[in-house]
Amino acid sequence: MAHSITLLMYHQVGAFAPMARHRSTYCDHRRFAAQMAWLKRWRYQVLTLDQAVAALAGQRPLPARAVVLTFDDGYLNFYQYAYPQLRRHGFPATVYLLSDYIGRTADWFAADGRDCPPLLDRARIIEMGDHGIQFGSHGVSHHKLAELDPQEAAQELVQSKSALEALLERPIDHFCYPYGSHSPTVVEQARQAGYRTAVTCVRAAARPGWDWLQLPRKAISYGDTLAGFAFKLAFKNEPKGRLPGFAEVGID
Repeated sequence: MAHSITLLMYHQVGAFAPMARHRSTYCDHRRFAAQMAWLKRWRYQVLTLDQAVAALAGQRPLPARAVVLTFDDGYLNFYQYAYPQLRRHGFPATVYLLSDYIGRTADWFAADGRDCPPLLDRARIIEMGDHGIQFGSHGVSHHKLAELDPQEAAQELVQSKSALEALLERPIDHFCYPYGSHSPTVVEQARQAGYRTAVTCVRAAARPGWDWLQLPRKAISYGDTLAGFAFKLAFKNEPKGRLPGFAEVGID
């Protein structure tokens, strides 16, 4: 099989009490530090999304060990715990922000009976943007786009891009479907909105031929040991069933 690129999906990184539910949206900061050290030790090439897509399109060499680091929702604890480790190792990353939630709290947690963690404010976002962190859109709010009226879904895609570009004064070329919720209609709306890539929750590695608007990712969970992390890097490269994101497409 041709070389592939593993996109890793993180949410919160920090210090958390043991949990039985929602484990895929938490990562202990000590384990995160060990994971980043592992990538450095074994000489993984940590790419930006733009570099990854260029490699998948054949516009630059595709490394044998290539990884992209992505973080959903834009939690404040990213700045506190993940960002220092990324700077330590010189790794780029992409953080997906909700345009209506800059400097607020993740109030959708309340529906699950969880405390609502704080989200990044503009000052910290600007600071990190000057030091290797790229930002993408996660929508205006935090809704499952495939379940919205098509017009509402389109507004989430277009308005969030415009608002974040105005707020951050930089292009927003990358999107993350909240909850991984997407459909052929939503994917086409993302394309029309001008996004270069969009990521899903499909568990697989990306390889040449995938639609850049349906890129797969591997979730790093609270329970993942370093051995489990290494296993996810090396395996689980093929999606179950048909290839939901496979299409003969390129990039502009």
